[in-house]
Amino acid sequence: MRSMNHEEAKALLFAKNPKVKEKYDELELEYQVKKELIQARIEKGLSQKELADLIGTGQSAVSRFESSQSNPTMGQAQKIASALGKTFKISLVASL
Repeated sequence: MRSMNHEEAKALLFAKNPKVKEKYDELELEYQVKKELIQARIEKGLSQKELADLIGTGQSAVSRFESSQSNPTMGQAQKIASALGKTFKISLVASL
């Protein structure tokens, strides 16, 4: 039996249960923001603790943001982005 990659497993799950796909789509933006923050932290070569020190919070708060246990406020997201040498930007675009 061949193992599935992440995308194949996700497609199979979505095909079996459209409600799972619906919920996934609702959370997509949240996951994208977290993914980009994690990637920027790693690219900058910072640990969660080092980032936390830069933004004046504890390592556990950064861990909670990254693991989706809590969501940063817009202000916190901007502070994190700034500490990582980035700008936090939100855009509204026309739906297709």
